[in-house]
Amino acid sequence: MRIVVIGASGPTGRQLTGQALAAGHHVTAVSRRPRGLPRHDHLTVVAADATDPAAIEPAVAGADAVLSALGVTPSRKPVTTYSAAATAVVAAMRRHSVRRLMVVSSSVLDPGWRPSNAFFFNHVLDPYVNRVLVRQVHQDMRRMEEVVRASDLDWTVVRPSGLFEHPTVTDHLVADGSADGVFTARADLAAAMLRELDERRFPRRAMGVATTAVKPGLVRLVRDEVLRSPR
Repeated sequence: MRIVVIGASGPTGRQLTGQALAAGHHVTAVSRRPRGLPRHDHLTVVAADATDPAAIEPAVAGADAVLSALGVTPSRKPVTTYSAAATAVVAAMRRHSVRRLMVVSSSVLDPGWRPSNAFFFNHVLDPYVNRVLVRQVHQDMRRMEEVVRASDLDWTVVRPSGLFEHPTVTDHLVADGSADGVFTARADLAAAMLRELDERRFPRRAMGVATTAVKPGLVRLVRDEVLRSPR
């Protein structure tokens, strides 16, 4: 399969790119500043801003699927990257008759998401971190979801919980809307997305992903993921 990965040099994008190549796919890796991507005969690297329609269109042409793993550093300032990129990518896909789209969003966007047995997260961390520190990011993710849902594409919105680094794919849940869990390893997120390309269990729906086998410490998660790096 010919897969375009948007935001390929970010932490989630690198997982998607590496796992897709290992599975035998041909990957076009799109990033504003490509870095840290592996050398591979089936990898094409494109330096492009996904919010620029003219820049993204050549990368999308001829693809079987587009997977967006864009991320931005949390800020209290307005964020537009997710929705602007979704608008450009959807338009480019329609022009080139590319149907399959997956975009990484967040479980926070499901109003009913409250992980089981997670009192401190639900009543302390979530209200402060997700609803205050990362509020601008989530507001733009919501706009991104609206753009994707309004399209006539074969889309899936992917909603991980708190993202963290883990070197290998582990046991994880996938569920309609959001999954019951506080954390999602990026390796598991990438694996779930690539599996969904084959299984097509969540066409034109949201798919939650949560890791069950391992978990990071909450303090480390906030330090490394919320205060430091994009998705």
